[in-house]
Amino acid sequence: MSLAVLYSRAGAGVDAPLVTVEVHLANGLPSLSIVGLPEAAVKESKDRVRGALLNSQFEFPARRITINLGPADLPKEGGRFDLPIAIGILAASGQLPGERLHRYEFVGELALSGELRSIPGVLPVAMKCRQAGRALVLPLCNRAEAALVDGVELFAAEDLLALCAHFSGIKRLPLVQEDEFDLSSEPHYDKDLSDVKGQHQAKRALEIAAAGGHSLLMVGPPGTGKTMLASRLPSILPAMSEQEALESAAVWSISPAGFSSNQWRCRPFRSPHHTASAVALVGGGSVPKPGEISLAHRGVLFLDELPEYERKVLEVMRGPLEAGTVTISRAARQAEFPAQFQLIAAMNPCPCGHLGDPAGQCRCTLEQVQRYRNRISGPILDRIDMHIDVPHVPRQVWREEQHESVESSAQVRARVEQARQCQLLRQGKANHLLNNREIDQVCALSDSARDLLEQAMETLGLSARAYHRVLRLARTIADLSGEKNISVTHLSEAIRFRRPDQRQIGRAQS
Repeated sequence: MSLAVLYSRAGAGVDAPLVTVEVHLANGLPSLSIVGLPEAAVKESKDRVRGALLNSQFEFPARRITINLGPADLPKEGGRFDLPIAIGILAASGQLPGERLHRYEFVGELALSGELRSIPGVLPVAMKCRQAGRALVLPLCNRAEAALVDGVELFAAEDLLALCAHFSGIKRLPLVQEDEFDLSSEPHYDKDLSDVKGQHQAKRALEIAAAGGHSLLMVGPPGTGKTMLASRLPSILPAMSEQEALESAAVWSISPAGFSSNQWRCRPFRSPHHTASAVALVGGGSVPKPGEISLAHRGVLFLDELPEYERKVLEVMRGPLEAGTVTISRAARQAEFPAQFQLIAAMNPCPCGHLGDPAGQCRCTLEQVQRYRNRISGPILDRIDMHIDVPHVPRQVWREEQHESVESSAQVRARVEQARQCQLLRQGKANHLLNNREIDQVCALSDSARDLLEQAMETLGLSARAYHRVLRLARTIADLSGEKNISVTHLSEAIRFRRPDQRQIGRAQS
């Protein structure tokens, strides 16, 4: 047999398109050519494959070898095609039976010794392999990540020789079992909400944000606990479903950092520095890679010192905040990454940070305060559901709470999960994802509540987007209260979270 056909997978964002590896041996001067839009790392695979075959005591055919990676218009990159190319050469030269190879998909990089090395992005490969109904052959060090996908048949090999012994029937590889890895344990968060002293309004806002998936902006002087509050949000969020966990793990799998099994079912928390570029935030590169907003998928993105970010960096988030995805387009390729993150932002009230301090430390003028706040565009602020003040906590509160029982994250999470379950049963998704038609159905108001909202729109100058965000917020507050209908009380609290902070600006002016 001079032709062998195998299957593998390429990487294209969080997708893993099928690649057919065709190996043909013909008479002529000994050579090896790879066609099908291979990049540099794929072209170099011929030297790795030759060394791996010879060091594994196989014969490297002295013939004209042509390897086609189809489809021809799909860019191929990385060392993941080393293994299928090596198996294809052995099958085409008759050194390995090739009758059953069509039932498998192969990925893995080869060392010159024949050892199989790990590859990035194996989780999307396993998910696509399950859909295709084939078994997946992969390096041994990738098996824990691939085992996260339920229902896929996995065979993990340490080196090329062990894999060839499997296909030759000499020594079968054991099937990777899901129970080899402890994936059922509950996620553990080191930070707990009980560590925060005082700040009852901020904790209430955090609970509402967690229950409905709403975005939140905290404004307060340095040292009031804004970062401390934000870092504890993942600990009160509802537990991740298997699908959500797979989506998050798939993004991390293709990222340069890679995926660790310790991250399984843990809500990601990303806090990029304010010097981060737009590419670092949304993703990019010649070969598109996910940015911070995608690494925070199904978790929390925390932007501290919000006005310090470059304006154009913040503006690129406007689309992903609404769509939940980000598309990176380059001349040669395009990739789409999920970006359903929960935005939590924090900022000081003024450049020096002490506006509104009773001690009168602030010396900022009104123009300086306005210039500082104008660094954040109106459209970005309009897309943030909740705006709250985080003032200094008196020392007396610290002493009192040391002797009182403070609610833990587990207690708050129980209420959050109950409210989120109510939302899933009612509309199949969290409240922050409601569209305008669904808002009309599930956020019906009484006449008095509607009058209150219309008055608030006129007084506060709320936009149509803010109008719908207030309704979503009121729906979440009602869900936390266990109420079927939105009352005036729920709506009043929601409106308070949208009110602009004119009080402190007035103090600066005086």
